[in-house]
Amino acid sequence: MLLKEIITDSNRLFQGEEVPEKYLFDEYVGHAKSVYGVALPKTKAEVVALVKFANQENLSIIARGAGTGLSGATAPVQNELIIDLHLMNQIIDLDLETMTLTVEPGVLLHEIQEYVESKGFFYPPDPGSKNSSIGGNIATNAGGMRAVKYGVTRDYVRQLDVVLATGEELTLGSVNIKNSSGYDLKDLFIGSEGTLGITTQIKLKVIPLPKASLSLVLAFPTLKESTDAVLTILQNGVDPTALEFFERETIQLSEKENGVLFPSQLGESYLLMTLDGDNMEVIQHRIELLKQSVQPHNVLEIISLDTPELEKTAWSLRDSLLTAVVNYTEQVTMDETVPINQLSTLYQYTKQLEAESGLSMISFGHAGDGNLHTCVARGSITDQQEWETKRDDVLTKMYGKIKALGGLPSAEHGIGIIKKPYLAKMTDPNYLTYMRKIKQVFDPDGRLNPTKVM
Repeated sequence: MLLKEIITDSNRLFQGEEVPEKYLFDEYVGHAKSVYGVALPKTKAEVVALVKFANQENLSIIARGAGTGLSGATAPVQNELIIDLHLMNQIIDLDLETMTLTVEPGVLLHEIQEYVESKGFFYPPDPGSKNSSIGGNIATNAGGMRAVKYGVTRDYVRQLDVVLATGEELTLGSVNIKNSSGYDLKDLFIGSEGTLGITTQIKLKVIPLPKASLSLVLAFPTLKESTDAVLTILQNGVDPTALEFFERETIQLSEKENGVLFPSQLGESYLLMTLDGDNMEVIQHRIELLKQSVQPHNVLEIISLDTPELEKTAWSLRDSLLTAVVNYTEQVTMDETVPINQLSTLYQYTKQLEAESGLSMISFGHAGDGNLHTCVARGSITDQQEWETKRDDVLTKMYGKIKALGGLPSAEHGIGIIKKPYLAKMTDPNYLTYMRKIKQVFDPDGRLNPTKVM
């Protein structure tokens, strides 16, 4: 069988010089020399046929979604067949009785959020890239800004239909709320970065849409005071839906990128948070708890973002932080996670490394769950060798510190290629051995996304 017999539409199949540049280039990995081809299926049957073709021709496979990943997980390295699932983008059904939404893997996150909210429901996972695909979110177990209260993607996946490396089809999980019926293979596949199977359909749990919500900005004199305040807020029952933090110099990059000002111009560090609940009375009570919690940490002002315009401005600036940093300078984005009580310690360490190395260490992230996004940025360094040497030294020291604090190399972006050597150093070798054994069971020929993760 030939590829063109599987994908008969020439607009959905590219080989040789026809392969678009976006499939050959990854911001973190660079250019690939070549790929075998790129196929864009629209049905599960086409995915199955493509996988069987790869077996026939002894090809490796990379499953790809919207291409918003930050770890090089979909970067080609050895003449792979890329299966781009973004045309499998249908919202199939919202089952009101089981409160599950059935979608294909190419549906974008913002499309899911907008659709269910128009029906009075809520899909809480909220990664920064609203143009990421749900298949990609599942591949990395994406978390995002509301994880502090509502959890991560894994907590909202009821059922997955997958195609295995052999072309076999398998359904993982079910619409049942509880399950103690054998091994939980569904959760094994979530976060596996396309190394165990290719997702073709998903049933997501949705919940009732909160009746009221309010976002707030808190300004602090220093970084330490804002990060120290986080633990107090969480301990005192404020129960934030989202709790983000960043420094003044970081939000200034986003202000410049977007041409608008952040609602607060005081201080050097900020917390941006949302509270939700059944009514505004409940939220006002929690605001009082919030004020009591942050007063010992020298809060300069608390601003209620009580108009749609103010709220949109603040959150759009937060959403644009990474784009602003990328456009500012060459950098490597981390998504480290540490126990919540070590958040301030790790952030202070980034400032120590910044002073020692001369690189810019631009950090922001999900304060409520201990997930930092530290960007190791080139800044004013012009010599390429100096930049690469200092970058690698800083990354080695950062991951060493993260391990010492009981943290992990990735909270939501995945390991891909760029974090693979650090995972190896930070993880018990026995743990990696069993990961490889699991991979061997589902993908004995190492066909799916080889060279990634482990």
